This record gives sequence, structure tokens and C-alpha cells, in this order.
Amino acid sequence: MISYLCGKIIFKNEKFIILDVNGVGYKVFLSQKTLSKIPQAGEGLKVFCFLNVRENALDLYGFLEVGELEFFELLDTVPGIGPKAALEISSLGPLEKIKKEILAHNEKIFENIPGIGKKKAQSIILELSGKIREIAKEKVKKEEIPDEALKFLGK
Repeated sequence: MISYLCGKIIFKNEKFIILDVNGVGYKVFLSQKTLSKIPQAGEGLKVFCFLNVRENALDLYGFLEVGELEFFELLDTVPGIGPKAALEISSLGPLEKIKKEILAHNEKIFENIPGIGKKKAQSIILELSGKIREIAKEKVKKEEIPDEALKFLGK
């Protein structure tokens, strides 16, 4: 699986870029927000990637930060949310803000995403709120382990 690419942008439009990595051009779909942040053609770029495998295509979706990629992968588990919608949702703003809005059951955060109405927004919130809480709990547990280990070692 392709998880990361580093190369030179040789083409850029409103939906994707083509990234030259050692002579091979990869078409990478990016969100509108990400496209506005990256340099123009001819410049270097590093992106974290998600490879979406379909019957008749292999599509790469790119992200500037690992957190955006992880959130995209979480969104990809929601029934009825395709990768293009997940790409736009994952770039709505800082990840902590998006997660906070989902946990607050704020449907309005999704109103500018094409194809997502009120019912779909409610479904996303229902699906993700429990997953976000579970991930937060796991993260807290992982962060506690080093402190316990340090106490055991007397440091």
C-alpha cells in the first residue's frame, strides 16, 4: 500500500495534483483546503496517502498531516460516506475542532459538503461520536503507561 509520497508537483488543478516521484507520476486527490496550502507546480511536496482500491481504479488521497489521514480513515468506515466526501470532511478545519463539533452533535459543520444533508450529517455524528470517544480513551491509556514505567524505574 502507498502511504507516503515525496516528490515534485508537475501538475495541479482544483481536484488533484500529479506528483513526480523518481520519474513516476502519481495522481493524488486533495481537498480544496489542502490544494490552497500547497505550492505551485515545480515545487516539492510531501503527502501522507490513502490508497482506495476499487474494481476498476486505484485512487490516492493525500494529506499534509498524519492526523488528517487517520481521521479520513475513520470517516471511511462510516456507511454511505465515500472517499471524496471523507476528504472534504477531514479538511473542514483543525481536527480537534471537527471532533469537538461532532461530539457536540453540531450538524451544521457538514452543511457545505456536497451530498451531505441533515440525515447524513446525523448519521455521521452518530457513527463517529462513539469512535472518537473510544480513540480518546485509548490515547489516554497509552499516555499513562510511560509515567507508570518511570515510577517503577524510580525516575
